Amino acid sequence: MALDEEKVDKNFEKVKLEAEEWYASVDEVECPYFNDTVAFNKKGITHIKFKKDKVARDRADQFMRLKHIRFAQRILEKSKTLQEYGEDRRLEEQKAEGKKELMLQDVKYYGFVAIIKDDFGLKRLKIIVKQVGGGKPYFWSIIPFWKRNKELKLHAGDLEED
Repeated sequence: MALDEEKVDKNFEKVKLEAEEWYASVDEVECPYFNDTVAFNKKGITHIKFKKDKVARDRADQFMRLKHIRFAQRILEKSKTLQEYGEDRRLEEQKAEGKKELMLQDVKYYGFVAIIKDDFGLKRLKIIVKQVGGGKPYFWSIIPFWKRNKELKLHAGDLEED
């Protein structure tokens, strides 16, 4: 199912505003897999809108992620089994002596896949949680899966960029 560009353009601002309001209302959620909470901080919502620093995702990509982001809480609250895992060493922004610096850090990515039913049918969604160093795990991304044409590819298999 290709995204209808007219539908995206018509509904983008509404979906974006609703998603941002929902996201701001969630501080953290209990996740059975971690036996701890997962934070919903600024980094996650920023990643949904931007692929890299100051490089916005295209509107169709943002639209699909923002449209489904409300399911992230439900999926994490029920996730007891990990479906994907990755580790990397990356330059991550850290606060040091009152200013932000890029520091090489160990980064872990956790992927949780679920099938969710809503008013429009079944949806397969992947939630990615990121953990930098020994810090608190936080929501990083959501990837909706659907049949896609050759022009639309929502994920590349890179847990940092997806």
